[in-house]
Amino acid sequence: MSNPSTPVSPSQAPLEQGGGWPVVRYWAENLLQPSGPALAEKIFHPHACKSCAWGTKGFRDELGRPLQRCAKGIEAEIGDLQDPTAFHQTHTISQLAQLTPYEAEHLGRLSQPLLYRAGDDRYQPIGWEAVYDLITQSLSSHAPHQAGSYSSGRGSNEAAFALQLMMRQYGSPHLADCSDLCHVPSTRGLSRMFGTGTSQVELADLHKCSCVVLAGSHAAANHPRLMNELIEVRQRGGVVIVLNPVREVGLIKFATPAKLGSLLYGSEIASLYLQPHPGSDAAVFIGIQKWLLEHDRVDRAFLVAHTLAWEAVIHQAEETPWDAILATCGLSFDEIATAAQLIADHAGETIFAWAMGITQQANGVDNVTAIANTALLTGSAGKPGTGLMPIRGHSNVQGFGSMGVSSHLRDSLREGLEKLVGRPLSRDPGYSARRLMRAAAVGEVKTLLCLGGNLYGANPDLQGSQAALAQIDTIVYLATKPNPGHFNGLAARNTLLLPVLARGEEAFATTVESGNNFVRLNQPGRTHLNRQQVLSEFDIICTMAQRLLGTDPVDWSRMRDPDYIRSIIAAVIPGYGEIEDISHSQRDFTIDGRIIHSIQWPTPSGKATLFPVSLPDLRPPCHADVGRDPASGGQPFLLITGRAYGQHNTVVYKDADPYRGMPHRHCLLISPEDAQAHGFSPGQRVTVHGTAGSLAQIEVCIGPIKPGSIFMVYPEANALIRPAEDPLSDIPAYKRSPVVVVPET
Repeated sequence: MSNPSTPVSPSQAPLEQGGGWPVVRYWAENLLQPSGPALAEKIFHPHACKSCAWGTKGFRDELGRPLQRCAKGIEAEIGDLQDPTAFHQTHTISQLAQLTPYEAEHLGRLSQPLLYRAGDDRYQPIGWEAVYDLITQSLSSHAPHQAGSYSSGRGSNEAAFALQLMMRQYGSPHLADCSDLCHVPSTRGLSRMFGTGTSQVELADLHKCSCVVLAGSHAAANHPRLMNELIEVRQRGGVVIVLNPVREVGLIKFATPAKLGSLLYGSEIASLYLQPHPGSDAAVFIGIQKWLLEHDRVDRAFLVAHTLAWEAVIHQAEETPWDAILATCGLSFDEIATAAQLIADHAGETIFAWAMGITQQANGVDNVTAIANTALLTGSAGKPGTGLMPIRGHSNVQGFGSMGVSSHLRDSLREGLEKLVGRPLSRDPGYSARRLMRAAAVGEVKTLLCLGGNLYGANPDLQGSQAALAQIDTIVYLATKPNPGHFNGLAARNTLLLPVLARGEEAFATTVESGNNFVRLNQPGRTHLNRQQVLSEFDIICTMAQRLLGTDPVDWSRMRDPDYIRSIIAAVIPGYGEIEDISHSQRDFTIDGRIIHSIQWPTPSGKATLFPVSLPDLRPPCHADVGRDPASGGQPFLLITGRAYGQHNTVVYKDADPYRGMPHRHCLLISPEDAQAHGFSPGQRVTVHGTAGSLAQIEVCIGPIKPGSIFMVYPEANALIRPAEDPLSDIPAYKRSPVVVVPET
């Protein structure tokens, strides 16, 4: 597989700091456009940011502080203000299938329901009545276990609850979610240890801590608002420890427009920056644990009083040889010792935070467990100013999980749902995102409902994903804008592409849940689209459910009332009691029972349980890993895939990544040491061969990445990989896949 077109442009020197004047210039340029007033209305409108789960509401954070909005949220608003698209009139399916994510994003807003029938050469308009008839017919024609859903976390809590209730009442447990491809290891790892799978800290805790350990996260690009908190940690004398195989400039120095001094001069972020081998983070934290034990810096009194099974973790750390730890992670003893000393010196005042560099590994759950073990060994959990903080990617991905959109139904939720539907629900787990694709590939999925997202592009092995989706009889996509998945993830018979209103455009109030368990109320808003053709996601789901399931035992005609469904949510979802009155109280709230400040976790014993974690068995990549003969040439590397600047999940707003010096998206980042050792030069074109395919005409960029690894952006690089999956979570190892890089002549 090669690129249809590769831009030719010189490599760029990366910017010297994150944020700063380029962000201010971006804001100014867009607000001064003719569309500026409409954009200003959107960014001041009181609805939760459409980008990451660390976003704000308007310009204010959870504590009411102003000037807390970042450029990523503005990119999303600009995208939603695009004019209606008529791509079905101007493009055939074969033409649409060649569009890049950037080109698809800029086609415009979806403004009428569309249908693609297999064998046609383009999408065609269809009326809403015919849409509902087709969906109901597809669902009714097959067994319930042959239906599934996939969601992105873009929608509201109300839509999420309605989706999972409809699916479970219909008889399908198959509620795959984008968290299956990003943060489910956090949920699994934390839940078995603490009885809760979300962040145990809130924003106020970041104002009390003196140390933040940030592992596997490029927060400067993906969660920029978090940078304000890290800057404040440093300004009050605290430390920030960063673990990331790529040395990201924004994690070294960042200039926030929220603080004049920082904007003018920049702010230091990382006190210590460690670059371990990708996938080796568990080894780093076992090494930290070993140093703590050797220097008597473990809080044994805390362990005895508040935890279980801690002895096995201590024994394993003591028995694991230093040479094995260092060989696995690729760090020096002094680097690990320095990190351990800082954590020990700030014990009880440290927050451990991480993102997908930790979770998207073949040992993702083990990585999360190793981090949590370290927190408990130092007494850095369960108290104000300390604890565990997974950094969620999408704006309401955590809310979807809270609402029950999951392949694993929690016991605490099951009882309430069974009362609603009037019968027991299946105890069998449903399909996760990866299991859904495997089931589709063998014809076990006949109807698929997709709420937002890009299931095709988010999965590895794009050709395999396309083939799997092509086995499904009917696919229904609910989306604000077209993306490549709508053109490459086509069903065997009927593919529906249904336009929905964006957050802040709906005619009634909705809610979302931010990453630190904070529920925000989104006020109704205006839209430039025709409300007769572009509907609320919540309305569409409730209409489907009423036609499919009627009004008994669940009265789906009443469920269409957001206030009524919120009363059901309050009764069924643990900790969500305040949502029942939220449209009247107009008060955002923190979910009950999740922020842990009393060293009392929601487990039967009230204690946390530690789990020993083994060193990951990591070996260098070789030609055989991708089915190539060493005699064919090229150099094996470990491929890390991730977002570029100007990108949110699979949505691409900008082509270039100035912070990494990557002039376009068909680039790879390689270390200076590897470039010199293997004869690669800036601007050189190479072909990258992976386990699932190849990409040609890739431009070489030199940058500060761990030797032995390269970085490329997804979803494009997903065409290359068919990675291993974590047996405890099904998550693919996007951050560690073997490839071979071959120079082009």
